[in-house]
Amino acid sequence: MVIRKISIGSDYKSSSMHYLHGQEVLNGEYTIHLIQYDERLDSYNIWIERDGEILLWKQFNKNMPVSIEYDINF
Repeated sequence: MVIRKISIGSDYKSSSMHYLHGQEVLNGEYTIHLIQYDERLDSYNIWIERDGEILLWKQFNKNMPVSIEYDINF
């Protein structure tokens, strides 16, 4: 399933960091290309893109509280 949004932190409304597929980050220099769960490492990875170059930007392990929103197309 495609992850559309990931929220990292214990308090979803007030202190979590929210990352959304397609969101501009790093002063608009990059765009979130992919949010991916890595079963092998039991972690969530956020990949960013600029000018066709894709880089791993952030990785959150299973010890971090996360909330996942999947992309659902009807």
